[in-house]
Amino acid sequence: MDDDLRTRVQAEAEKHALFNAVKYESDADVGAVMGPLMGENPEFRPHGGEIPGVVGGVVAEVNGMDHAERRERLGELAPDLLDELDSEDEEDDRALSDLPNVDAYDEVRMRAAPNPNGPWHIGHARMPAVIGTYKEMYDGSFIVRFDDTDPETKRPDLDAYDAILDDIDYLGFEPDEVLRASDRLDVYYDHARRLIEKGGAYTCSCSGEAFSELKNSGEACPHRDKDPETTLREFEALVDGEYNSGEMVLRVKTDIEHKNPALRDFVAFRVIDTPHPREEAEEYRLWPMLDFQSGIDDHLTGVTHIIRGIDLQDSAKRQRFVYDYFDWEYPEVVHWGHVQIDEYGVKMSTSTIKRLIDEGELDGWDDPRAPTIKSLRRRGIRGEAIVESMVGLGTSTSNVDLAMSTVYANNRALVDDEAPRYFFVRDGVELPLSGGPDAGRPPIHPDHEERGRRTVPAGDAVLVEEGDLPNDGERVWLKGYGCVRSEGDALEYVGDDIDVVRDGGVDVVHWVPADENVSVTMRTMDGDVTGHAEPDFGDAAVDDVVQFERVGFVRVDSQGDGEAVTYFSHD
Repeated sequence: MDDDLRTRVQAEAEKHALFNAVKYESDADVGAVMGPLMGENPEFRPHGGEIPGVVGGVVAEVNGMDHAERRERLGELAPDLLDELDSEDEEDDRALSDLPNVDAYDEVRMRAAPNPNGPWHIGHARMPAVIGTYKEMYDGSFIVRFDDTDPETKRPDLDAYDAILDDIDYLGFEPDEVLRASDRLDVYYDHARRLIEKGGAYTCSCSGEAFSELKNSGEACPHRDKDPETTLREFEALVDGEYNSGEMVLRVKTDIEHKNPALRDFVAFRVIDTPHPREEAEEYRLWPMLDFQSGIDDHLTGVTHIIRGIDLQDSAKRQRFVYDYFDWEYPEVVHWGHVQIDEYGVKMSTSTIKRLIDEGELDGWDDPRAPTIKSLRRRGIRGEAIVESMVGLGTSTSNVDLAMSTVYANNRALVDDEAPRYFFVRDGVELPLSGGPDAGRPPIHPDHEERGRRTVPAGDAVLVEEGDLPNDGERVWLKGYGCVRSEGDALEYVGDDIDVVRDGGVDVVHWVPADENVSVTMRTMDGDVTGHAEPDFGDAAVDDVVQFERVGFVRVDSQGDGEAVTYFSHD
């Protein structure tokens, strides 16, 4: 890289680092700078191996400024970017659009309707995040209804009910009402009877294949014109368990010539021979289909606004047939696209994650490699950071992408100011040390001198990461300790004049004493990393989020007897 290119890279990096730091009111992040830097300057790409080192130096300078200095410098370099940030601040900080027709209702009532077939993956967080935020916007109500009426294909996991409620609490919301559909079978039966009496449903013993042929050709099922009395009698036989799975269903009578075959006389109830795992529901064999059950519950619980995937538009259309029979007003509907999340090598699917756990590929639902809410929580990601990221996606009908870097940036803004700093050396190389002070005195937090300094004893030898080792005769700055020179296989203290760093040519590295330290296993998405932390880290409490300097933020998972386990959060 020649001097001209280096100057251009430094100028672009400073602009993006300042923008990143001012936007999040925290230190700039090299990873967050690299993306826009390389994207806007494709001519830099052939030098991708050298550029991170240049960017790192610029980021360090920006992080040495306070917020006011960063704003002033950004205004000098890129006033348009500063104006962009200021205009964002002036706008309503709610990323969500207004719900339709809220003035027509006394109260906005919304529901999340999870299937409790396992703990939640990250994508599941979007619904409670958005509904909880709308509840706060409109002082409304948030209902959680477990749609657990399929004890076979999507068999409920008994532990998932409480696990999902725990995830909602972690995200920062408390439901106003919690329902389990499997507790409400008699409610659905009563409404089926009423629908039959209105001539809106009939029992059908056609095979699935036979009915499909009739439906697709727009022909009526031969059972369609049964009188309500006969249908009621056969429905009661279904309730009493006199039919096996596949022998008879109850269908809602719609428009057999409807242009969309999927809406023609759809199934409302079917027999499932597999008992429900909940003891309260294990005796039932006749189960409502989701469109019938959900539609009835939405009306009875006063739901005013429904958010559902764009791929479920037919659900509203099926339910409207039922609502028309009962002369009910259908709720307002907001359709949105699916959310895709980067970074994970595991499919965001409850069944897939469960299979990988059962096969031993994942350690559990909170394995750092699993794209689950439990995993993020164990890694020290705050629920607020997830909510802010999900709400920021809005409710577009298009599919949207969520970059985990956004979640990390939001979390960094929440934890950075509080997190104490410690040194952690990954599989370090031991080097004798001589001639210097007994200990280093780095700050507990670089932005808060009032919190004091920590003591890192040096002893007779230190551990340094292999990539930080100086060549023979070269100097490095042991952070918080001073400048040392490599003399053969040892380090010799040569002074505490920080100008050797400021003038360039002397790298700042972290270190720990070779004898007095804490053995650490750091669990990451790429596998476990082992190393040693400075002795004061042994005082960090379980669940604390701390920053290993030059490594990243971690959550303390366990402590004891000079050993600790941490979960890596992000850099």
